[in-house]
Amino acid sequence: MIYCLTGELLLLNATNMTAVIDCGGVGYKLTVSGNAVTMLAGAGEGSKVRVFTYMSVREDAVDLFGFANEEELDIFKLLISVSGVGPKAAISILSVMSAQDLINTIVAEDAKAISRAPGVGAKTAARVVLELHDKVEKNYFVSSSAPAPTAKGSKAAGAKATGHLSDARDALLVLGYTRSEVANALTGADPKADTEDIIRTALAKLMK
Repeated sequence: MIYCLTGELLLLNATNMTAVIDCGGVGYKLTVSGNAVTMLAGAGEGSKVRVFTYMSVREDAVDLFGFANEEELDIFKLLISVSGVGPKAAISILSVMSAQDLINTIVAEDAKAISRAPGVGAKTAARVVLELHDKVEKNYFVSSSAPAPTAKGSKAAGAKATGHLSDARDALLVLGYTRSEVANALTGADPKADTEDIIRTALAKLMK
């Protein structure tokens, strides 16, 4: 596994989110995050740079993904642990927000913000929030400037709505359903509905 690359930046294409780094005479092409693009653009082509990497190996291709720091790499690995989220979707999310912004967004349960990433639909974004919320809240620093979970209305109403979804998720997990099953069942749930109604609707999906 290639953990990082240190070498000369030969090429940076901000439009396609790609970079080529020369390490000992070998040019490595990477798909890079938005934060990495900013870092590399600041250094400039011909400069010595370092990017942290993840190698995706498939039957038909081997792809390298590059990140500005270890935190981004860690969050990328967390994203691809979500069912249905591959490396391309994860790098797409990190192309529209920083790792810290993503942490704040997940804790705020703002799936809509995540769905703005190219190629990431509402269902996938909701699954990211549902499967990673507890893990992120427990293991990562959340900025004090993180937005409160919002829906239309007051902050208190938004927090209450978020609580309904969280309570429903916890109840379904206690019943023995996996996080993936719960994520699918709660996709499209109305956060304004009562916890009991959310659970009832989710169970109807799970029992089909």
